[in-house]
Order: sequence, then C-alpha cells, then structure tokens
Amino acid sequence: MTQDAHDLSERVALFRHRLIAQLLPDDLTARQRQHTIERIVATDHQIPGSQRTRVAESTLRDWLRDYRVGGFDALKPKRRIDAGHPRALPATLVERLLQIKEAEPDRSIRRIIDKVREEGLLPAAQSLPISTVHRLFKQQGLMSRNGEAAPGEDRRRFAFARAGQLWMSDVMHGPAVPGEDRRKRKTYLIAFIDDATRVIPHAAFAFAENTRAFLPVFKQALIRRGLPQRLFVDNGANYRSHQFALICAKLGVALIHARPHQPQAKGKIERFFRTCRAQLIADLTDHDTASLCALNRRLAVWIEGEYHQQPHRGLEQQTPLERWAQTAEGMRYPEPGMDLDDLFLFEDHRKVQNDRTVSLHGQVYEVDASLIGQRVTLRYDPSQPDAPVQVVHNGQCIEQARRVDLYANCFVKRHRRSGALDPDRPSEPAPSGLMMAALESDDNDAPAGGAH
Repeated sequence: MTQDAHDLSERVALFRHRLIAQLLPDDLTARQRQHTIERIVATDHQIPGSQRTRVAESTLRDWLRDYRVGGFDALKPKRRIDAGHPRALPATLVERLLQIKEAEPDRSIRRIIDKVREEGLLPAAQSLPISTVHRLFKQQGLMSRNGEAAPGEDRRRFAFARAGQLWMSDVMHGPAVPGEDRRKRKTYLIAFIDDATRVIPHAAFAFAENTRAFLPVFKQALIRRGLPQRLFVDNGANYRSHQFALICAKLGVALIHARPHQPQAKGKIERFFRTCRAQLIADLTDHDTASLCALNRRLAVWIEGEYHQQPHRGLEQQTPLERWAQTAEGMRYPEPGMDLDDLFLFEDHRKVQNDRTVSLHGQVYEVDASLIGQRVTLRYDPSQPDAPVQVVHNGQCIEQARRVDLYANCFVKRHRRSGALDPDRPSEPAPSGLMMAALESDDNDAPAGGAH
C-alpha cells in the first residue's frame, strides 16, 4: 500500500468512526439508538474517496460490529477480492429491475432481487449485492428520501447523570500578557467541562487557539480526570483537525461536533466562561498577568480553590467536586501500558528529497537513503524542539530522523549509484582535510581567464 493509499484508508476509518461514535455509548436506549441511525442515514455526508453522500443503515451496523470486534483498524476499508474486474449488470437484468421498482415502489430491494431470480434472469449461483441495486435505483431517481428534518426543532435542556458521559470544550478570549519577547499578546482560555458534574477536567490559557495549543490541554484533562464517553465541541479548525480526530478514535471517545450557528447546545461551558470573567478575569492583578505561566497558576488556584468548592444551582446546591464523587464510579482511565506521549505526537507529511533530507519547521533532517522520493510521515512533539522525530512510511515506524551535520557529511563514504548498487564494488573514500585544502588552493591559484 502506498503512502497516499494509507492516508486515504485512515481518513475513511476516521469518517466511519465519527458516524458510529454516536451509537457507541452504553447508556443509549434502543429508541435513541434507532433515532440516531435514522438521522445519520437521512443526512448527506462528505465521504472520503467517494462521490456518494449517503450511508445505508445496514452499512452503518456493519461498521459498528466491525469496530466492536477489531477496534479502529477494523474500520479501514478492505481491498476487494475482485478489484480491477468490472461488475456491470446485464442490460436485460437492469431493465427488469427498473421495471419492478417503478411498478412497485414500496417493494424492498431484497424482494426485488428474489423476484428477478424466480424469473430466471439471475442464476441461483450468482450473487447480486443489495448495495449494487440500491446504487442503480438511486442513479435513476427511484429512491425516495425519508426522514427530512422538520422546520422547527424541539430544543430541551438536558443533563447526563454520571461523570464522564459527556464533556464539552470551547475557547474564550482572555487578557493580554507579555510573551517571550516581552511584547503583550492576546491569550485564549481552552477549557473542558463535565456535563453531569460541572467539574473542569483541565483548562489553560495559551497564545493561540490552534491544534498545537489545544492538544496539550486535552492530554492533561485525560490524565487528571479520565476518558469521557463523548466529547462535544464546535466547528473550529482545532476541533476539526485530523490529528485530534485520530486521537479520539484511538481512545474510544465519541467526537461530536455542534451544528453551525447553534451556540445553545454549549450552554454549560458558556456559563462557566461567564463565571470565569466575573470571578477571575475581573480581579486579575498585574502580578497575575506578568506572564502566561503566572496567569495559568492563578487560573488553577481559582478553579480548584473556588469554582470547584462553590455550591451550584444546577447541581441542587452541591459543589462540582461533591457531585463528581457521587457519580464517577464508572469513569474510564488510560490503560497503564498506554503511551499517551506517543499518541499525542503531531504528524506532518513530507517527500524525501534526492539528498535524503526532509525539512520540518526550518530544521533539516536526514533519513534512510531507501526513502528517497517517497512520502513519509514525521511524528514529533512541538513542545520539545530537541526531542527525536519519528519517520513513518506505509504505517510502519522506520527510524528516528537525524539532524543534518554538514561538516560531518564531508567525511562520510559514499557509494556510486548507477541503477542498482554493486555490493562488490569498493566505495570511494571521501576527500580528507588535506585534499580539501589542496582543492581550495588549486582553485585560488587558477588564472581568472580559465585554464590555458
């Protein structure tokens, strides 16, 4: 599988996980699960690598079954056994299928297939997938759309019963504080809140609201308060990133995006932000805003010492920590052997140049010569510039990239490459320091007009 095919396979798996994640929580009733399935089936989707926009209910249930058996990797598409071979239907069979559907619009596809088989147009040993017939009917405009949304929606207040059933996350604009260059810069408060208890798993100010600033806050929230079943976020770029979706999928967290222009669904975290402005931001001193670290220290003291200790009207006058203690029995926590540091590494794609190098954020790295011309994935921790950079190709970690040392490369032995490498041919030694000096001397002694 090529790197591009591997990337497409991963995007398809993430798309499938995003749909079935809404069906994974165990606390859903059968009616709620069926209603969710009907809504997903009736919605248009942007399916990676496909021009189709709808997902059949049977397909959705197949993905759900595969995920429960094999996890995230089971959602990656499998190569067809008959790939490369046409599966066109005979014209007579197509015509008869369309005739039956037009005459009996309510007849199911399975019953239509049974009828053409009884009529002898389809041999008993030949299979005819329901998806193939469905695609044919849809192309001919014979499939009606059901389940269209009503003009008015029924919005109601909701609250989950147990800690960890739903977290929400959003970003609030914060005060300006000096950066490393001592110039004041605007800050952003990235926060998570537990719906059932109003506990803040973690929150922190950052100088940006992008994925690089968001993921460390998410990682600390998981370490401190466990793994949520669902995570409800808006449609910002940091919440739509491929890296974030991949992390949630591997952790088994159902990532749910709010509908555009509907802030009512995030009322609880918006209420937390109002409390934060009134009780924290309004009382900040010059010492609190002296630096980003000082601001985050003040935030942590306020959350743990004041906010978590205050009786909450929405919790029947209990404090968030009291409600958490009562309802956190079923919380999931990362497995002892899970490497969260590795899971949260950032990823960038690069093509290896002819000099076996790749560039990452202004730094040049060397990789194995066999990867020249190939697309690779570089995995790294942006908060630690000196940390190793992993090189991944076709889903396998090949090595750790090495920073280029131009001086050391002057003395590395090189092999001539004329097609295939000849193992019996001795390598040419690199020029020594005396040879380099002699070459420079020859260049300096050459006449300006060239050799005579």
